[in-house]
Amino acid sequence: MSDIPQERRVLTAIPGPKSVELQARRTAAIAAGVGSTLPVFAARAGGGIIEDVDGNRLIDFGSGIAVTSVGASAEAVVRRASAQLADFTHTCFMVTPYEGYVEVCERLAELTPGDHAKKSALFNSGAEAVENAVKIARAYTKRTAVVVFDHGYHGRTNLTMALTAKNMPYKQGFGPFAPEVYRVPVAYGYRWPTGAENAGAEASAQAIDEITKQIGAQNVAAIIIEPVLGEGGFIEPAKGFLPEIARFAKDNGIVFVADEIQSGFCRTGQWFACEDEGIVPDLITTAKGIAGGLPLSAVTGRAEIMDAAHSGGLGGTYGGNPVACAGALGAIETMIELDLNGKARRIEEVMKGRLGEMRAKLPNGGVIGDIRGRGAMIAIELVKSGTKEPDAAATAALAKACHAEGLLVLTCGTYGNVLRFLPPLVIGEDLLDEGLDILEQAFATL
Repeated sequence: MSDIPQERRVLTAIPGPKSVELQARRTAAIAAGVGSTLPVFAARAGGGIIEDVDGNRLIDFGSGIAVTSVGASAEAVVRRASAQLADFTHTCFMVTPYEGYVEVCERLAELTPGDHAKKSALFNSGAEAVENAVKIARAYTKRTAVVVFDHGYHGRTNLTMALTAKNMPYKQGFGPFAPEVYRVPVAYGYRWPTGAENAGAEASAQAIDEITKQIGAQNVAAIIIEPVLGEGGFIEPAKGFLPEIARFAKDNGIVFVADEIQSGFCRTGQWFACEDEGIVPDLITTAKGIAGGLPLSAVTGRAEIMDAAHSGGLGGTYGGNPVACAGALGAIETMIELDLNGKARRIEEVMKGRLGEMRAKLPNGGVIGDIRGRGAMIAIELVKSGTKEPDAAATAALAKACHAEGLLVLTCGTYGNVLRFLPPLVIGEDLLDEGLDILEQAFATL
């Protein structure tokens, strides 16, 4: 594990001179479509700190978008991946298989919800996992339609762009998109017209009505939803919504897919966010936090559904790469040994407490319209004071002020007005508090 000191240190302007020099090289060599939240070039990272090429140490409230939950250089991940590198880097599981892939799939069967027989297939990215979940559901049901939800995000491939709700920056100019994708309402409590208390029942009824009337339940292969909607703004569907949608899927022979790519692996204080309301999905897609920073993803689900695709129908050259599988086994080992579910729940307790205090100090709550999320997947939705009008400008200004002081934060949301917090689950509480201090000071700059 990196021996990087777990202390914030700001030596230069952020970005510093070496990062500025690298940014010029980047601009000349890298396509403009590849963006960055903060053009600070990393040199080392570990625990709750990212150290840049100028020697600045930033508090990390992003985890590489929920990837480095066990830290960016967790001992077990480095140890296992290094040992695998020394043995072999690749054979292609579809050519000559290896034990690591099998072991990861065995662990996924143990950890994912439900006690039914399960199987998995491994891929490289979250988008690949979602795309393959659709393939599997279509093979199993012999149907074609796929239902997704307002504010959902599922990836950047052609099919997953179609599944994703938000146009900019994910879809603009990249069409036409894959057909037979239908979008229905989600229970976004903060913005539900009749109030959050009605959102679960009303949104589920509306979604089911639209599926029944406009698509026909008998035509739907899969319903795909993030149990906590990530890029859409860390929206927790109002209670009752997910169970009702899952029940409808079961009653109509539809494969219910939980997209746990951002919310999985202890991020919400449970192994998987769908456990909160006792949901047992037919298929679950995972990536991000699965392998401690190495590229790996999975589709795990009911054995009879997973086996529906014909031999050779699933796979990919790098899918389930042996080094990534070793990293995943190290990440899972770390999650269990350090009780990262417990750590995530403690992060929620600290963050929600402090954010609530910040809102209480602002007149009528000021720009903080909503505080939400679970575990170490927490967000604040920013609005124009006294209204629910999204305030993307304030969100960007807050992020910029945090960055200048050495706190890395991310934004998200359909309206660009959500500040999201995804600290590594291994972050020290002193760093967590210091990061929240910086955020509180940033509010004074608005």
